[in-house]
Amino acid sequence: MDLDVRIVAEVSQEDGESCKFTVDRVVLPEGCVRFTDKPRAQSSPLARRLFAVPGVAGVDIYGKTVMVRRSGSDTWRQVGPQIGTAIREHLRSGEPAVSPETLRDRPEEDKLRAAIDRILNDQINPAVASHGGAISLLDVHDGTVFLQMSGGCQGCASASVTLRQGVEKTLREQVPGVGDIVDVSDHAAGTNPYFAAR
Repeated sequence: MDLDVRIVAEVSQEDGESCKFTVDRVVLPEGCVRFTDKPRAQSSPLARRLFAVPGVAGVDIYGKTVMVRRSGSDTWRQVGPQIGTAIREHLRSGEPAVSPETLRDRPEEDKLRAAIDRILNDQINPAVASHGGAISLLDVHDGTVFLQMSGGCQGCASASVTLRQGVEKTLREQVPGVGDIVDVSDHAAGTNPYFAAR
């Protein structure tokens, strides 16, 4: 494993309590997983390392991204370097980010995923397609729904409104069991990025 791991940190402009750590290599090849506390993180070697950092309150892992939520008074400037160290240590260990059993053992989530996919394809995407956009389901984990916006939706200033008032409302009304809804889009890469660094 190459020891020179490059990580870019981007603090959420929406709440300041979340920070997206983008790694220069794939951390989790398939799916998305969310850990809301330390006990739930036992099936993830990476999440266990991250929860050992004081102030870490939650972890999402997908693709090349590790999203961390914090609590307490420490700033990201204080916590960030420790999180970067934990990610690098994990990658050097050669362990999987999440145990294969955790990713396999999700039968109820398969049903949830199928229901959400149906609604996205039949109701939501035909509406956003008129603006040149599309919304796709990346994964469902512990009831948390991970969505990605593309086309005209990616970087659109109204993406947050579309997600909260349109997509979230529709999914919650029609699919029991939907928990948090997480937009994992890289809006800074869109044609009109509203998360672009200033």
